[in-house]
Amino acid sequence: MNEQNDSGEKKKTTTEKIWDSTRKTLHIASFQASKYKRIVQKKVDLATIHRKITSAHSDLGKEIDELRENGVVAVMESEAVTKLLAKLDDLKNRAAQLEADIEAIKQEDAPEEEEKPDEG
Repeated sequence: MNEQNDSGEKKKTTTEKIWDSTRKTLHIASFQASKYKRIVQKKVDLATIHRKITSAHSDLGKEIDELRENGVVAVMESEAVTKLLAKLDDLKNRAAQLEADIEAIKQEDAPEEEEKPDEG
């Protein structure tokens, strides 16, 4: 009778080990999926900012060309040019921050799963 009890304990322990392993695997998989989702969202945001940078470059070139055609000598002192340059600086800073965020997310490790007290 005692041998059956020991066998039951071993099976329970093995079952618990399998369950714990499964839970840990699911925890890691969900963390990786969440991490991937966050990276993709940051990359989408980064692509949007890069399109805005390209547009701002185009606007800046157009503005400088128009000022040159109108005979303005101090092109860099033009209010429109300085506003566009400030906008470009802001966009570049935002892009750099997003790139840093992406790298930080890539470096994250899965947090240890918290032990839950046995119920019952």
